Amino acid sequence: MPASFEIQLKVPFHDLDPMQVVWHGNYFKYFDQARFGLFEKAGIDLYRYQLEKQFLFPITKNAIKHIAPLGPNDDFICKATVTEARYKIAMAFEIRLATTGKLCARCTSEQVAVKTPSMELEFEIPKDIRKALGFD
Repeated sequence: MPASFEIQLKVPFHDLDPMQVVWHGNYFKYFDQARFGLFEKAGIDLYRYQLEKQFLFPITKNAIKHIAPLGPNDDFICKATVTEARYKIAMAFEIRLATTGKLCARCTSEQVAVKTPSMELEFEIPKDIRKALGFD
């Protein structure tokens, strides 16, 4: 079963733009908090993996759809779900208001495996990472 993770967050004042809604670039910060929570839950420490096995997993693609704005002090849930982990790590994200479940944003992202120090693109995600993310 593909890995999934949810985190509940609250919009801090410093994430707001002059219109008193979350500035669009801050959504990536929320998605990353869910992404790294998912990796941690799956037992994956990307920093240690880089040091021990010489692999990086850079994000190569993001696509966001803003549906409803988040505002001051909104409590929200950010969910990350792995949708692919064989040739790339693809994730789908959702942000919903914690109180009503109203959908505020969706995002998809892709990460690839890169071998260091040669910086060569790998055409397959390492087997232990695939398995930890639910893709045997």
